[in-house]
Amino acid sequence: MNLLAPAWVTAGLWASRRASGAGLAQTLLTPAERAERAGKARATLNEWNGYAPTPAEQDDLDHELDRRLAQVAGR
Repeated sequence: MNLLAPAWVTAGLWASRRASGAGLAQTLLTPAERAERAGKARATLNEWNGYAPTPAEQDDLDHELDRRLAQVAGR
């Protein structure tokens, strides 16, 4: 029984992983891009329903988000 995959299977898997990695890299945002999107979202919410958290409220929300992400990552 041969446990090694044929070369063409291995090559296909490698190409698929490289393509997935390249696609993922294109979806990642730089810190500047994330900040720009966050600013646009806040402006849109403010315009739509008056949502305008203070800096202290934003800090509280950031800490809560960090806590929840850490909780999920720990599972």
